[in-house]
Amino acid sequence: MKKICIIGAGYAGLRALEQLAKNPAFHITLIDKNPYHYMQTEAYGYIAGRFDISDIAIDLEGYANGFEENVTFVKQKALSIDPEQKTIQLSDMSLHYDYAVIAVGGMTNFFSFIKGSREFTQGVKNIERAFEFRQAFEKRIYLKLEEKKLNRKGDLHIAIAGAGLSGVEIAAEMAHMLQSYHKILSQKSMQLKISLIDAAGTILPGMDPYIIKNTEKRLRELGVEILTEAFIKEITHREILFQDETTLSFDFVIYTAGIKGALFVQELATEKNRLNQIIPDDYLRLQNYPDIYAIGDCAEIKDQNGDILPPTAQIAEKSAEYVAKNIIRIESKESIQPFHASVDGVFVALGGHYAIGVLFKVIKVKGYSAYMLKKIITRFYRLGLELKVNAGYKKRI
Repeated sequence: MKKICIIGAGYAGLRALEQLAKNPAFHITLIDKNPYHYMQTEAYGYIAGRFDISDIAIDLEGYANGFEENVTFVKQKALSIDPEQKTIQLSDMSLHYDYAVIAVGGMTNFFSFIKGSREFTQGVKNIERAFEFRQAFEKRIYLKLEEKKLNRKGDLHIAIAGAGLSGVEIAAEMAHMLQSYHKILSQKSMQLKISLIDAAGTILPGMDPYIIKNTEKRLRELGVEILTEAFIKEITHREILFQDETTLSFDFVIYTAGIKGALFVQELATEKNRLNQIIPDDYLRLQNYPDIYAIGDCAEIKDQNGDILPPTAQIAEKSAEYVAKNIIRIESKESIQPFHASVDGVFVALGGHYAIGVLFKVIKVKGYSAYMLKKIITRFYRLGLELKVNAGYKKRI
């Protein structure tokens, strides 16, 4: 039986596991330092208080137990990989592999040229940081309700550094929720404000003009202040300093300015880009190591034209499906083809029951219909996970 180790239980890791587990000739070990799968694409609703933690997390032990006996989950931190000995060193043990799939994802890229970005901001790349922000935000609302002394003059200003997909969705959801709070707290004269900041000339750089135009319109309707071509120089405890020496006061800063490869990737002796992402070959394998694959956000993944694909859940899952099929083909002595994929579509959640989407570059939707399409996609993804978790739970009892 061939041993396959998947390092990382994000969108890419779980999709690879799902595909590989169908083959009884494989034993798959899923490795992650956390006991849960974090649905980061739904973080915008969680930090705004619309979703609960049960909406964005799935128990990995139960999920793994939902498969046949050829799947094992190991809750340990992966420290290093030895391509020559074909072993992975974990916190308390080492594992041998025939194939290794690196799917460790990314981490928040706190740019070194922005002083204070790590110390004075909240990120959403993991549940802990998202939870910390949600707690701080809810405490701020509580203090206002109790009419206790606040750090500033009764207003609430949230700044979001980074106007990519995550930043925009968080801004929209927070703005929608703050409007609801404003109705409750209006007699207390609470001023609610959100500023969305990016150094690029537009929000959602690189996306379809239809999405950009309509997203800007929706954000302005929600009262979001959009600051583009705004270069942040420093972030302090309560203030953002820009390169042009102007400042912006805030209560909270959410940092969504970009990602880089996870720490595990740093120790790998393979080619990497400036964002610490693995640069794989055309088959998503590590250079010179055909039995090690890199998928998802930890890899620089390109389309057939050589253009870098965005680090989204969709591309993570496509790369995972491709690698799983390749491993199966190799074991069956079949030929493999280079990775070719593109973005099928993009949906942007924009607060409440409103979204904007483009499918296959031609189908354009917005409003409630787009929201329902996005919700259906998310629900189908989560349903597949829940079915495995429930099956695993029944096995244990």
